[in-house]
Amino acid sequence: MNKSANVALTLPDGSVRTYPGPVTGSILAADIGPGLTKAAIAIVVNGDQWDLSREIEQNSDVAIITNRDEAALEILRHDAAHILAEAVKELYPEVQVTIGPAIDNGFYYDFARDIPFTTDDLAIIEKRMVEIIERDEDIIRSEMDRNDAVKFFHNMGEDYKAELIAAIPEGQAITLYKQGDFIDLCRGPHLPSTGKLGKDCFKLMKVAGAYWRGDSNNEMLQRIYGTAWRTKKELKAYLIRLEEAEKRDHRKLGKQMKLFHFQEEAAGMPFWHPNGWTIYQEIEAYIRRIQKNYSYQEIKTPQLVDRILWEKSGHADKFHEHMYTTESDNRTFALKPMNCPCHVQVFNQGIVSYRDLPLRMAEFGSCHRYEPSGALHGLMRVRSFVQDDAHIFCTEEQITDECITFCKMLLEVYKDFGFEDVKVKFSDRPDVRAGNDNVWDKAEAALIAAVDSAGLDYTLNPGEGAFYGPKLEFVLTDAIGRDWQCGTFQVDYVLPERLDAQYVGSDNDKHRPVMLHRAILGSFERFIGILIEEHAGRFPMWLAPTQVVVTGITSDQDDHVRSVYKQLIAAGLRAEMDLRSEKINYKIREHSHAKTPAIYVVGAREAEENTVTVRRLGSKQQRTLDLNAAINDLKAESLAPDQR
Repeated sequence: MNKSANVALTLPDGSVRTYPGPVTGSILAADIGPGLTKAAIAIVVNGDQWDLSREIEQNSDVAIITNRDEAALEILRHDAAHILAEAVKELYPEVQVTIGPAIDNGFYYDFARDIPFTTDDLAIIEKRMVEIIERDEDIIRSEMDRNDAVKFFHNMGEDYKAELIAAIPEGQAITLYKQGDFIDLCRGPHLPSTGKLGKDCFKLMKVAGAYWRGDSNNEMLQRIYGTAWRTKKELKAYLIRLEEAEKRDHRKLGKQMKLFHFQEEAAGMPFWHPNGWTIYQEIEAYIRRIQKNYSYQEIKTPQLVDRILWEKSGHADKFHEHMYTTESDNRTFALKPMNCPCHVQVFNQGIVSYRDLPLRMAEFGSCHRYEPSGALHGLMRVRSFVQDDAHIFCTEEQITDECITFCKMLLEVYKDFGFEDVKVKFSDRPDVRAGNDNVWDKAEAALIAAVDSAGLDYTLNPGEGAFYGPKLEFVLTDAIGRDWQCGTFQVDYVLPERLDAQYVGSDNDKHRPVMLHRAILGSFERFIGILIEEHAGRFPMWLAPTQVVVTGITSDQDDHVRSVYKQLIAAGLRAEMDLRSEKINYKIREHSHAKTPAIYVVGAREAEENTVTVRRLGSKQQRTLDLNAAINDLKAESLAPDQR
């Protein structure tokens, strides 16, 4: 490259700045304006993020990343991980550093140390990190030959880093970053100096264990988690969200409200209590009614199926590590990890005509998947779950209409559950997949055409499709801004071919149907966990396990309490009565703690006038109503959204 040649840099607004030779991002930022010199933290060169100090040697499209940009977050968090590692090495020189990436909402770094870190150590390390930030150490990028880098880190006593580098193909240049006396293996980019990370914009959160390279056969390391943000205000807002999430934790509320529990004898498999099972049944009944309105036929398929079917479908190859198996009659059976191969078996019974298509099969399918014990998380990550699963067998010409209809159905359901902020992601072919590229080209084109026709905006989620086809993922945003991926819609040409699904066309020849996989809630267990946290346990009336409790001020009203209770039950409401000889304020407080939406209080006057005093959860006000009017109001409110 002739370094004396002019270099033209095209900015996002279309303007061009020309330099007589190679130019750094820092120089460009200073030329654009003095304010940008301070705000700039990195540069994007032809789509790739670079350090501000790297020279741009050829004509390029460029954009400056400032500390106000969303893209700054990952860079700031990655730098926070390096500053964490530097602080730990200064405080505990015997420690070996391993891997430290940026992650959602923060960062972590894994360390090899014989003495475990404690939460008390976090404050000490955090204080040293602040000192490193105040030093404002330059962060300097360099390259080294791969073999030289292996020797370099071995000589430093950093055997884990040396192992990482040794796994990189020989001849490939290794990128290193140095700040102060600390040097680390990293691709970058990084901030110009440690002082660019605000000393009041990060916080260390917790210590956890982690296996080296994620392999349980390797040694256990110690992981320190932290969070980092662009401003002190953002950090404070995040910590408040964490506090709110803690209050809403479905595991705590599940115990408090007597919804479910877990135990070691069935790890990852919930035990539903009457209150939790009531919610479960209400949701199932609602989905069943919705599916019936959209012309689905409900089926039920076995949970235990010969491994031969899973080998034919490809699941045994792609999901074997997640499948539970058992031996019987000299055969290997597997608990189904999903329902689709079994639905094809139902489709294959008898002769299907093109006139029967689209054929929509739905199942509340009970599935089992092995998840590592460390990954289990209440209802959010389980080993036993039920999907609101369905498969649509159709022609290629019917894909678009079926996608439009499904999206309408899905958005209707989400709205009924209170979710109106729904994002859509398009996930294309993964690295490990079944079917050739021609089949995937056709499936992806069909799905893009369908979602475009449905009028939904979507973002790309590269490489995250199912092994048999591309998919749409539907992401809900809850009351405190967290995203939850729930619904899916997938176009599949592969399984019908592998499992020999056929229909007779108008030409009397046999054809392969297209198989559309779809779910709205996804896992019932996970969706209920999301609902618990969305509502902080305060379910809408139609989902509340106990909709109303009736209680008396004294035992003199017990007979009237029993009478009111019977009328509530007769009206189809989920009611309880509380005849305990406790003070009324104590009983009200206890039932409010249990998140009961309505409490009917009966005193001497109410008993005489056939009224009730109504207290609603979350309100300090109370109203005295005619009993029949109170029951009718509650009955109307208790209807599911599709029944109103």
